[in-house]
Amino acid sequence: MPEGPELHLASLYVNKMCNGVVFTGPVKKSDVSKSPDVPFTCEAYRITATSRGKEVKLTLTPIKSDDTKQRLKTGQADQPMDIVFRFGMSGNFRFTTEDELPKHSHLRFYSKEKPCRVLSFVDVRRFGSWQPSGTWQSSRGPCVMFEYKSFRENVVSHLSDRAFDRPICEVLLNQKYFNGIGNYLRAEILFRLNIPPFVAARTTLEGLDSEDLCESEKPVKKENTEKKHSDRAKQKRVKEETGDLLRLCHTVPLEVVSLGGKGYDPEKADYSDFEAWLQCYYVDGMKSIRDHNGRTMWFKGDPGPMVPKDSKSPKPKKRAKKEDDHDYTDKKKVARSRSSSTTKKQVKQEAMTKTPKKNKDVCVKESQSKTQKGNAQHEKKLTARRRKSSSAGPTTPVNLVAGPQRQSGRVTRQKSN
Repeated sequence: MPEGPELHLASLYVNKMCNGVVFTGPVKKSDVSKSPDVPFTCEAYRITATSRGKEVKLTLTPIKSDDTKQRLKTGQADQPMDIVFRFGMSGNFRFTTEDELPKHSHLRFYSKEKPCRVLSFVDVRRFGSWQPSGTWQSSRGPCVMFEYKSFRENVVSHLSDRAFDRPICEVLLNQKYFNGIGNYLRAEILFRLNIPPFVAARTTLEGLDSEDLCESEKPVKKENTEKKHSDRAKQKRVKEETGDLLRLCHTVPLEVVSLGGKGYDPEKADYSDFEAWLQCYYVDGMKSIRDHNGRTMWFKGDPGPMVPKDSKSPKPKKRAKKEDDHDYTDKKKVARSRSSSTTKKQVKQEAMTKTPKKNKDVCVKESQSKTQKGNAQHEKKLTARRRKSSSAGPTTPVNLVAGPQRQSGRVTRQKSN
């Protein structure tokens, strides 16, 4: 599931790809999407993006022209519109040509140039959503990355809330207080501080101040830094980290943002930099267990006293690396269809060549044995009847004797009448 860093990288991607591009026409939605239509049509507009926690806001800004009266008559938009996106499990943005439109693009913005290019909101699993003329969700707290001071104040001032009675690993997913933290971030943060995941959140956070005096605000690096001293810097950073959990909720997501060489790139199949950055989540030697909400928690050592009863660690899933995971071009579709058809043919041929012979032989043998058994039983019955008839001797049957008497009686009656 995309978390705070991924959504911020998505906003950087949109700003980078749409810089200087003019879009036109209506915003088109796919037929299968259940999200609302976007009532925005403009002859020329631009797109910019911002992020806050686990939300991304696209702003559609019409380009001013002299003929405003004509634009109002034709129903063209003359005011900016904000569209707030939530990515769900698999949402992302793609900027492609119209011919290479992704398969699962559910909201599309078309450029005015020729050949036309399209900014698409792609969501394979369709758990994402958008809200036209939307605002940041009021139930979400300040962003852990870019509203750090407000984030700390919001947590420290609400420690008496019942939500903090729960284990710390579950409270970290509560977007009312930790907007932007997700499953892999909570595992990395607790691992670095050596905090058991299933201890009470209130006891873990008590004693922290609403202001972080040691924190020095630094701008986020939006470009890739050279990879020479990355491993050494990571080791030093882990050693220097103190027990301030709220500070790590701020700094660890920013580390993920700084990893991106090209920013947000959904076509990128190599995630080796991110995998090398991980210290706990899906790392060999770590333990995993499901929390009270059914989410998998990765940790090391003792889970803590609030671990769910009868909880079992989920079976590890093998992660198969897919090349061009987000490639839905026509060439890729043809290649996939050919490969699937060939595999189906091979399976059919193997089934025709191997299994039917065995099945036929078994069926023939079973039918032969059944017929033989039936014939043998029938012959036994016949022989038994013959033996009985032979043992009875040459006695005259009753029906033969009675037959003429009855007949004669009938004849005499007729004569007497």
